[in-house]
Amino acid sequence: MAGGITDTGELYSPYVGLVYMFNLIVGTGALTMPKAFATAGWLVSLVLLMFLGFMSYMTTTFVVEAMAAANAQLRWKRMEKRKEDDEDEDSSSGVSDSDVLLQDGYERAETRPILSVQRRGSPNIFEITERVEMGQMASMFFNKVGVNLFYFCIIIYLYGDLAIYAAAVPVSLMQVTCSAIGNHSCSVGDGTKYNDTDKCWGPIRRIDAYRLYLAAFTLLLGPFTFFNVQKTKYLQIMTSLMRWIAFILMIILALIRISRGQAEGHPSMAQLSGVRNLFGVCVYSFMCQHSLPSLVTPISKKRHVNKLVLLDYVLILAFYSLLSFTAIYCFRNDTLMDMYTLNFTNCDIVGVAFIRYFLGLFPVFTISTNFPIIAVTLRNNWKTLFHREGGTYPWVVDRIVFPAITLFPPVLVAFCTHDLESLVGITGAYAGNGIQYLIPACLAYCSRKDTQLVFGSGTVNKHLSPFRHTFWIVFVLIWGFSCFVFVTANIVLSEAKL
Repeated sequence: MAGGITDTGELYSPYVGLVYMFNLIVGTGALTMPKAFATAGWLVSLVLLMFLGFMSYMTTTFVVEAMAAANAQLRWKRMEKRKEDDEDEDSSSGVSDSDVLLQDGYERAETRPILSVQRRGSPNIFEITERVEMGQMASMFFNKVGVNLFYFCIIIYLYGDLAIYAAAVPVSLMQVTCSAIGNHSCSVGDGTKYNDTDKCWGPIRRIDAYRLYLAAFTLLLGPFTFFNVQKTKYLQIMTSLMRWIAFILMIILALIRISRGQAEGHPSMAQLSGVRNLFGVCVYSFMCQHSLPSLVTPISKKRHVNKLVLLDYVLILAFYSLLSFTAIYCFRNDTLMDMYTLNFTNCDIVGVAFIRYFLGLFPVFTISTNFPIIAVTLRNNWKTLFHREGGTYPWVVDRIVFPAITLFPPVLVAFCTHDLESLVGITGAYAGNGIQYLIPACLAYCSRKDTQLVFGSGTVNKHLSPFRHTFWIVFVLIWGFSCFVFVTANIVLSEAKL
């Protein structure tokens, strides 16, 4: 996710790329959006969703622009290297006096401007042909402090991701099995509120069942953190298919209930107390910036990539609105679950047992396949953060310490709380804010400065963001920092009232 230069992979058409981006963005966050909509009010939620979708699209174009600038600099470095090699072969006396661009990624002050590179080089010097991950772009365009802050931000985000996943699977299993096996058959989504201390099976309380499932989840999937895991093509197809079947089923079932006059929802227009969680959920639900190099680079024709991304965001915005509005009008606010799929495990909502169990256990299947992959990504980011040129880690540190510090913190967080809406909200509002707003804006600013320094002020990046004026970068940075302050103040004030 945040490593260096990797293989481009098999090329695909722009429309396949559109589908891949749609599948990447629409994930676990969408399942918590209906509850966040209900707590913030439909009008506030719709306005904030549209605004945050626009902000996410803007920063996505910033990342694409930085990818093009990174490709141009890598291409220029190879050209200069070949030129130096040719000069060394032609002359045995002296060494070329041209410095290699950004030798260690941080020495921009010593770089000489090359004003004529566009004329003597490739006309497509800004073509995105190599997959340059965000970590490598940070190394190219940021100083050492900036690189460390980047890795700190992405590590915190991945920890939040793992904590959400570690809580979501046991919550789903607890809700489904406590209802099916206990004395509350078919009553998960009927509006009955259960406490953690209520009985699940016999003497086992619901919180005990949750922690038993969490322990089983950790024991089954935790060991994968100690090895290398990759998501195969067929596994990706299977999880995507299951996700779309589940989402379509939920929308259709909610629409059927509304059309039959069985809708129970009466959502308010605005409740400012719910904005904090809604903000975090929306940021989390639009997250894709960290995976853009893997998505955009293999697209065969990138001429209209920004328009393609815009179309994707419009479709995703429409989908989120449809999912959330059908939910808040179908169910009462106090009956909407943190994990929306659990509202369909009630016999009165869904008569077919297979569909009830499929929707109730859907997060278990999809999240369980993603957990090891994200854990390995987080472990590798820890290794990259502490890596020193030419150094190697001892076996114990490499195989035991890094996997352990990857696995245990999110499991501990999930052990202490299973409030999924808060976990998603805090992860999105803090780490997600940095990845989605602050880092792309800084990448765009620094890459533009470096492009002018190396190629001259007259050179135009063919993938320059439509939001090319510096005002937009400043606006995103002010917005990002303001969100940090707002969310923190909201949390402090909320805790003070308790």
